Amino acid sequence: MKQEATIYVAGHRGMVGSAIVRNLQAKGYENIIIRTSSELDLRNQAAVADFFAAEKPDYVFLAAAKVGGILANNTYRAEFLYDNLMIESNIIHSAYKNDVTKLLFLGSSCIYPKMAPQPLREESLLTGLLEETNEPYAIAKIAGIKLCEAYRSQYGADFISAMPTNLYGPNDNYDLQGSHVLPALIRKFHDAKINDLPTVEVWGTGSPRREFLHADDLADACVFLMNNYDGELFVNIGVGDDVTIRELAEMVKDVVGYEGELRWNTDKPDGTPRKLMDVSRLHAMGWKHTTDLREGLELTYQDFLANEVLYVE
Repeated sequence: MKQEATIYVAGHRGMVGSAIVRNLQAKGYENIIIRTSSELDLRNQAAVADFFAAEKPDYVFLAAAKVGGILANNTYRAEFLYDNLMIESNIIHSAYKNDVTKLLFLGSSCIYPKMAPQPLREESLLTGLLEETNEPYAIAKIAGIKLCEAYRSQYGADFISAMPTNLYGPNDNYDLQGSHVLPALIRKFHDAKINDLPTVEVWGTGSPRREFLHADDLADACVFLMNNYDGELFVNIGVGDDVTIRELAEMVKDVVGYEGELRWNTDKPDGTPRKLMDVSRLHAMGWKHTTDLREGLELTYQDFLANEVLYVE
């Protein structure tokens, strides 16, 4: 991407989109287009078509999505499928119609079959059944990958896809009704600490293993791929190692400084037993993450403290 290129970041207020904007700005890209959801409803096909026709972006980072943890995914199954299908379909089609030079679509590690061999390789897509609790979201993300592949094969569009592992960092969602496991733990331990609560409830058995990537590392990988990759097969983005949810909970507890006890609610679902990404293809291209989990948790908790009024309102 040339420095003067016009770049549209869809979902710039979210954790991923805001990290991409920060990374682009740090690298000297100044012609960045953004729109809030109130300014542009990405589910509205006509509105998206008009936006692309007027702005004519050269590059598109498709980071906009309806996201959430197990509870939100399993409760709002229709919205997670419909909203994400509409967002990605409208943007990808309009990008093609308006001759966008390159588009990067961001998916999720939940696209892989629940019992796929570990670590998860890109070739495992569609080889088995999905995890039931987030199946609608996963199907929408798979559809986005296939849209990019189809527009590439039929029209020659340079549309690529990347699948990040579990993410955390600034601008995360700390709403306990809709957040992922890591921000939920930060919020729970913080609330328990300031309210001097003796225990904190954590869902499941603590045995599932998860991989965590800081959002700023993801953003750097996305810009790297936009500049260096043009293949059809999507690319995993992760760190290449994982921890148990129990280990994660103990680490977050220590970072927050909570001194009470953990109480595991085994009546709640664990989700997929393990989701470790095979990141050998990305490493072979020359990119690797730079933020380890402990350092990233400390940075994230400091960001939470600095923005607590915004995060918990």
